[in-house]
Amino acid sequence: MVILNHSTILLESLTDVENWDLSTAGAAKHHVFQTAGWSFIKLPTGWRALRIAVNRAGVFRAGIQMLERDFPKIGYRFFYSPRGPVLSAEWAAEDIDELFSRVERVARERRVVFLKIDPDVSKGDDWITESLVRNRFRQAPETGGFSGVQPRWVFRLDISKSEDDILKGMDQKTRYNIRLAERKGVTIRPIEASEEIETFYRILVDTARRDGFLIRPVVYFQDIQKYLATRGQAKFFLAESEGKPIAGALALTHGKTAWYAYGASANTDRHYMPNHLMQWTMIRWAKSLGCTLYDFRAVPSNPKPEDPLYGLYRFKKGFGAELTEFVGEYDRVYVPWVYVLWVRAWPIFKKIRRAILLRPSRSTRPEAD
Repeated sequence: MVILNHSTILLESLTDVENWDLSTAGAAKHHVFQTAGWSFIKLPTGWRALRIAVNRAGVFRAGIQMLERDFPKIGYRFFYSPRGPVLSAEWAAEDIDELFSRVERVARERRVVFLKIDPDVSKGDDWITESLVRNRFRQAPETGGFSGVQPRWVFRLDISKSEDDILKGMDQKTRYNIRLAERKGVTIRPIEASEEIETFYRILVDTARRDGFLIRPVVYFQDIQKYLATRGQAKFFLAESEGKPIAGALALTHGKTAWYAYGASANTDRHYMPNHLMQWTMIRWAKSLGCTLYDFRAVPSNPKPEDPLYGLYRFKKGFGAELTEFVGEYDRVYVPWVYVLWVRAWPIFKKIRRAILLRPSRSTRPEAD
């Protein structure tokens, strides 16, 4: 641990992580991607974690967990802070200014090209953009089907209401499908044993093959169990029919928010609508933990019926959730010429890589995204 001054702490390794989580646990604006457990999950894929906190009179005011990675062979690095920064209820403009000033100092010492952030702030309640612009952040170019590293558009459901009121807010068809799954004898249960994580993963592989998307290796989900589930920040679920697994899901939670992270369904028994009952079970589970917000995660902004993602959009919308747009990604650039090369080359690289990984072959082994 390196002390930069009396109010700012830089953690350059995965030491003292308990202090980080304790300091930020009560923050008004926090996210599971800003926890130490999440950085442990990213470590095997080449990411290092750095954390900076601004304290006043020994009290946490603002902080950021950044994942650092090297550009290949050119001696530069970049920072990415998923859903950062973390802010207390008492944060002020001077706190966030100091935070980003210290980030810049560290970035220049470590030959960092840019810092990318995608704050957990909705566009309809944008209280952060002014601070970002003041600290010389720029709106990042949009790439990908969901317009960024993290989704720009999500469905969010207020679950502070009673269960009856939540059900009443759902589409009639969604309520029908929940009852249908129950009538057909579908049961949902949480799982923890490592062999059952593999069962969930096999169903996810079937889903990925059927729908044509890339997934991460099984060890990624085992690490989620190891580093998040054991801390009460994740839960895997299985749906079963007559004892046979037919669907699976993963939810993440931190503070008063729960996130639907992954869903999977087998190629059989899908007409029993297990995923509808799965969502309702996870919503009730999140409520039991004291959560007041359930985030269904990524959706396209306004798909048409012929869009391949329209079914996903309709499924999540059916639970009565509100379409939410985030302010998006912002980059603070420290080495402009390398940044320009990166912005131009990265979309081309992703397109080529995806074409290669999804190319038909004898092997159907999933690849990490």
